[in-house]
Amino acid sequence: MKRYLYLWHRWLGIGLCLLMALWFFSGLVMLYVGYPKLTPREHLAQLPVLSQQDCCVPLAQALSASGESQAPRSIRLTSVAGEPRYVLHYGSRKVAVDARSGELIDGIGQAEALASARQFAGPGQLRYRGLVEEDAWTHTRSLDVDRPLHRVALDNGTLLYISSQTGEVVRDATATERAWNWVGAWLHWVYPLRGGVLDRWWAEVVIYLSLAATLMTLLGIVVGLLRWRFAKPYRSGSRSPYRGFARWHHVGGLLFGLLAVAWIFSGLMSMNPWRVFDSRVPLDTSAYQGGELGAEVFPMAAEQAVQQLQATGLAVRELHWQLVGGRGYLLGVDGTGASLLLPAAGGEPVHSLPLEQLQRAAQLIRPQGQLQVELLDDYDFYYYPRTEHSMLGHLQRQLPILRVRFDDPARTWLHLDPHSGALLGQLDQRQRASRWLFALLHSWDWLPLLQRRPLWDGWMWLGGVGGLVICLSGTVLGWRRLRGSRRRRATVRRAMGVAE
Repeated sequence: MKRYLYLWHRWLGIGLCLLMALWFFSGLVMLYVGYPKLTPREHLAQLPVLSQQDCCVPLAQALSASGESQAPRSIRLTSVAGEPRYVLHYGSRKVAVDARSGELIDGIGQAEALASARQFAGPGQLRYRGLVEEDAWTHTRSLDVDRPLHRVALDNGTLLYISSQTGEVVRDATATERAWNWVGAWLHWVYPLRGGVLDRWWAEVVIYLSLAATLMTLLGIVVGLLRWRFAKPYRSGSRSPYRGFARWHHVGGLLFGLLAVAWIFSGLMSMNPWRVFDSRVPLDTSAYQGGELGAEVFPMAAEQAVQQLQATGLAVRELHWQLVGGRGYLLGVDGTGASLLLPAAGGEPVHSLPLEQLQRAAQLIRPQGQLQVELLDDYDFYYYPRTEHSMLGHLQRQLPILRVRFDDPARTWLHLDPHSGALLGQLDQRQRASRWLFALLHSWDWLPLLQRRPLWDGWMWLGGVGGLVICLSGTVLGWRRLRGSRRRRATVRRAMGVAE
């Protein structure tokens, strides 16, 4: 029994060291190649300018055609396969309505998917690859409302994923992204377990592997400190009793062990284990709109809005219906992401809303509560941009923005965008703790580093290579000890056979 426990201990140690080495290596790849996604910039760049004439049925007709009795969470006028289309988001469901005929789009077939891909990709050969519920490049809950997904391959190796609900291209994965992701995000996030029989246990597997790796690394640091001679060197003159790979492991662990623990532990925190970052009393922000997105709040026709916005020089590619504190606005966005707001009740387009109006709309969330309002003209620890390929790098971080702090039990902060009136983000006490325990310790989202990219890259590479030294040397040492034990047991068995 003792021998089997010993073997299990050795194999577990080797397995965890190898897993940690893969984590460090794939993390270095992810510094420069992220998991495939379609960014707002890519989405807008491929859309045609909205037509000013014979464009759209009234909004009331589109909402009626949806068949939903509730008000949508968002309303957007876009183009699919070159044709204008209303896209209505009802939380767990997306609905598309043909903006010219007012008819509900009831499912997207192969021909429609290829036409949508053609608009996105331009000239070139397209190959239809069928419907998929989920594959290696679509493991994200944000695509659930679009599933199943049509998959179309371009002649340059890119894969496009088209929503079967609206016909929009919702993800692109280039050949380069996919090649690097096999040793990047796909490996780092243990995605080999996703999509199969182990999918339901994927989160638990990652959580407990991370927990075991964190404890093992902490134990290694303790042992390393105990074996290091701080006062009097060993007989060899070294302060480490080891040689070869063992010395690399010992010294590397003391130099980079704490950084390795920070990375592994913060990776554990990224999984929100046991829902430690979920708010017990989340702030309900629905009152910020001041009403529901209904046709009666937006008397201006879509065509008229497009004409007024384009008259200012804005080449409108998408139109969004916004409600801020009970006032309706139509937000026009061009191919670069630049936007203008047009009051739905009539008036001239504006670049941003008055800060007082945003504050009044925020007060509707807690009419009796106290607000602390701060205008951010520069990025800080809780509001900052990331490179586009990173996990949240696709989120636009415009300036200035309004930060509103509430006195609710969760001490919630809201970030409000004057350019669109949109609520950009919500941070309560637990989510701010996640900012420290995950984002800071894992990707070192610290402005003095992020704003000096060669310094940030050097720090990440130093820690990543140090972690690789620890893990690879530990794997070699564990394998050698395991092979040595086998040889000793074989020698004993042979000796016993001779004696008999």
